Amino acid sequence: MTTTVADVMTTGAAAVTETAGYQEIAATLRRHGVSSLPVLDANHRVVGVVSEADLLGRHATRRLPTGTIRLAWQLHQWSVASKATAADLMTAPAVTISPDEPIAQAARLMHGRGLRRLPVTDRRGRLAGAISRADVLSLVGRPDDDIRDQVLTQVIAGRFGLDPCAFDVSVSSGLVTIAGLIADRSAAMRLIGAVWQVDGVCGVNDQLSHPTRELSRPGADGELCGVC
Repeated sequence: MTTTVADVMTTGAAAVTETAGYQEIAATLRRHGVSSLPVLDANHRVVGVVSEADLLGRHATRRLPTGTIRLAWQLHQWSVASKATAADLMTAPAVTISPDEPIAQAARLMHGRGLRRLPVTDRRGRLAGAISRADVLSLVGRPDDDIRDQVLTQVIAGRFGLDPCAFDVSVSSGLVTIAGLIADRSAAMRLIGAVWQVDGVCGVNDQLSHPTRELSRPGADGELCGVC
């Protein structure tokens, strides 16, 4: 079974309301040790995200302009900025994810958008939790025995209806080596693809045999394809 966002997310995630001011946002970030916070409306729906970077822009070095008129204008601008709320500072709409999505989808969103955290929302758009890069990467260290067991029981036996005893499966640091006789090249490719989808797998050493391979490449070893 594929691990979902709900399996690794943090529930009761920190958040701020749209009306939260600069100091409240900064204090919440520090207190929870996070780099960003979901911003919630009155119905607890996520309407945006405010981050450390959003606050830093307001805290940058302030240089006084020359001339009375320019100085008066700049002081007014700083005064207005000091009253900014989360609704003024946030990035909207927020990039969110459902608790039912697979971890791989969270990884794709974080990587593609350059995000460290994702708010997790229910079907009504309300905050259900948060998932971080560390949560996603926690699966990389999954025990080899757990990976092997899932390949044998859920992939080979469950998904493909094959006899797991007919296959030799070993796992070392996330690298799966699988050997055995299978019907044809297409079936072998589908099986290898399914093994790649198992959480914690970082490479697959294909040692499967099938009639097409036996005829075209007698005695040849399988190909190693991985990221380890």
